Amino acid sequence: MAGIDETRTFRPLNITVLTISDTRTQENDTSGDALADRIVKAGHRLVARAIERDDPGSIEARLRSWITDPAIDVIITSGGTGITGRDVTPEVFERVLDKKIEGFGELFRMLSYNKIGTSTMQSRALGGVAGGTYLFALPGSTNAVKDAWDDILFYQLDSRYRPCNLIELMPRLMEHRQSAAD
Repeated sequence: MAGIDETRTFRPLNITVLTISDTRTQENDTSGDALADRIVKAGHRLVARAIERDDPGSIEARLRSWITDPAIDVIITSGGTGITGRDVTPEVFERVLDKKIEGFGELFRMLSYNKIGTSTMQSRALGGVAGGTYLFALPGSTNAVKDAWDDILFYQLDSRYRPCNLIELMPRLMEHRQSAAD
């Protein structure tokens, strides 16, 4: 049965939040606020938070900087996952990811369908791994980030979640690079 196994030890992660928007500021970034609050309430450490405009070069530079920082375990972005001309987050993720976590986007859209119906097809939410760091691109709406955290990430980023979770895979995320170096 799936759930939190209270006999196991919780392992806090170092998580960053990046809001991608041409209009959001620290004062009105409600989706970033919702993520930051949930991360801390879950017992993790919010180690950085930033806002980048919908500019592929700036987003990529920020992501690469955080990916190479060994103190960061997870990067969560909010915004830029739609289908308009300025929505470039998935394209930037394609440039930085080593591997996609296909099931994340599929699961997000399935859960979202129950709340917003067929409008969920407009979301290009996705997850992946780069340099041993987990990355998740969420839509920019506050409700969408709450749903993604509350229904998926809260559990998969908890070392006590059974039958399995993303945390227990972390020591093995760099295996492909280690075998290539041998």
